[in-house]
Amino acid sequence: MRLVLGQSLTLVGAGVALGLLGAFGATRAVASLLYGSALDPLSFIGAPLGLVAVAVLATLPPALRASRIDPIVALRET
Repeated sequence: MRLVLGQSLTLVGAGVALGLLGAFGATRAVASLLYGSALDPLSFIGAPLGLVAVAVLATLPPALRASRIDPIVALRET
């Protein structure tokens, strides 16, 4: 289960990191178009946490199913 969750959360972590870098880079370009601050901490914290939560909920059923498979049966079928 740890393997399946780890693989998916690695991809999600990389996507969140790239997205945050892009968002920080875009704040200068759109700062003049926005009302208030372009660096809203609630948005920069809430959106990535929401994405990680959705990724965990989406990955949990396949991870649980994979953890119920007998390792010997899985190795013989590969």
